[in-house]
Amino acid sequence: MDLIKVLLVIEVRLIGNIFASVLEEEADIKVAGCVTTLKDALGFIQTREVDIALVSAGLPEQGALEFTRAIIDRDLSTRVLALGLSEENKSEALRYIEAGACGYILKDSSVRELIEAIRLAQKGEAQISSRVAGAMMERLFYLARMFSAVENKMDGDVRLTSRELEVLQFIGEGLTNQEIAARLVVEVGTVKNHVHSILEKLNVSNREEAASYLAFIKK
Repeated sequence: MDLIKVLLVIEVRLIGNIFASVLEEEADIKVAGCVTTLKDALGFIQTREVDIALVSAGLPEQGALEFTRAIIDRDLSTRVLALGLSEENKSEALRYIEAGACGYILKDSSVRELIEAIRLAQKGEAQISSRVAGAMMERLFYLARMFSAVENKMDGDVRLTSRELEVLQFIGEGLTNQEIAARLVVEVGTVKNHVHSILEKLNVSNREEAASYLAFIKK
């Protein structure tokens, strides 16, 4: 039987060790490692085989979201499960799903539900609540409508600078102005100026609409 190799990324080592003890009792699950930071998690995955990364939503500075995006950006085979989300906060679950997470575990989930989520993730499946499913349907409808509107407006005459294209790519990844400034090693005010110019050139009113242009610019 192939074991499901799980990496625990939890900011409190003691809690991570408790999760590890619970998971190791399952015959089909092996805890490959237990780390407390985003940096250590990325380093671990790049050197060892990991099937499922169980990542705490409590990591500082949106570390769980950053980790999820990093896995997608590096085209790694590891699947990400977000741990500790709230059923009431639908938008939080959607952010992780949009970032590339294959599922999530709620704060009040049982041990059996946690283990089942890991096994489903290993099979490429996910179990989500009806509330989040409804929010996903609304989101898909909104994106489809917005995408159609952008396609109708796109005339191929948009001219963005190389730096503006770089900023637009980061916007598409869901990064804030502060996060983009850190990536580019520039002032936040400089990023704000780029974002304003991008919105003006694309003739859109918000970052989400601007990000939808990426699909056309990349063609």
